[in-house]
Amino acid sequence: MSQRGRTMPGGSTTAPAEAYDTALLDLDGVVYAGGEAIAHAVPSLGAARRQGMHLAYVTNNALRTPESVAAHLTELGVPAVAEDVITSAQAVARLISEQVPGGSRVLVVGGEGLKVALRERGLVPVESADDEPVAVVQGYGGPELAWGRFAEACYAIARGVPWFASNTDLTIPGARGIAPGNGAAVEVVRIATGGEPQVAGKPLPPMHRETILRTGAQRPLVVGDRLDTDIEGAFNGEVDSLLVLTGVTDAAGLLAAEPRHRPTYVDADLRGLLVPQPEVAAVEGEFRCGGWRAAVRGGELVLEGEGDGAPLDGLRALCGAAWSYAGEGVCDLDAAKVLARLGL
Repeated sequence: MSQRGRTMPGGSTTAPAEAYDTALLDLDGVVYAGGEAIAHAVPSLGAARRQGMHLAYVTNNALRTPESVAAHLTELGVPAVAEDVITSAQAVARLISEQVPGGSRVLVVGGEGLKVALRERGLVPVESADDEPVAVVQGYGGPELAWGRFAEACYAIARGVPWFASNTDLTIPGARGIAPGNGAAVEVVRIATGGEPQVAGKPLPPMHRETILRTGAQRPLVVGDRLDTDIEGAFNGEVDSLLVLTGVTDAAGLLAAEPRHRPTYVDADLRGLLVPQPEVAAVEGEFRCGGWRAAVRGGELVLEGEGDGAPLDGLRALCGAAWSYAGEGVCDLDAAKVLARLGL
């Protein structure tokens, strides 16, 4: 089934770790949350690597350098080197370098990751609008980012300096819950200036291009927790995707996904890389997976079965019913009752 015409999750007779050469893994909400490894992530990634899958870590978070991300992963028990990490800072730095002369000054509103990426492209990070920058770049700077940094960006943009953003994720998951992401900070500058940045990060093409250039992936699988970045990025890049339910997206959000947000596969966590993905079968208006049967009847989502099937199989069947009902739109049916039956 085409990624663009998806009306139910796909199936795989072999484990994704064997079927795809490279996993393009999101980090926050997939591998770790708040700096701590998510359950099952470390052993699952180790097993996927032993099965021959190349692991690449693709993050919209522009705060840290690839070296620091790789060191953190290694500390968690997932051996990695800087070359395994691709950040939106690298993608936006390439985007800027293609539009300004080498050696140009760029006003940075963000963290060290942005500065390192700019230097890699032969650009010079500066701190003030009075340093005569030829571009402004904004990336996640952590909770300590000073309010005055936004003012510097606004001063430069008001003078006609082009504005770039590493990404526009409104939120970022952490140990204590969901916090404002770089997209929220971008909105501050947008409101103050009326400007519109060029954006590099997921789900947009510059990030996918950066990832493929750096990994050389021939048959990649995008693995993420967000529909509007990870899964939409896979859709835009016309590659397969695996959604894991360890971060931002919950079961109700998945059922309501519009076509560009529908993953190829869905699983509870990264153990989904290691096992064949169950097939969803469409039979006379019903969608069947495991011991479950899902359909839309009388304007309601219906789930039937013996109750001994895996809850994720029930969710996969429900995706088939909801997505087929919605077609090119969004399923607006109440899913609370059927999801409660699955404990989701």
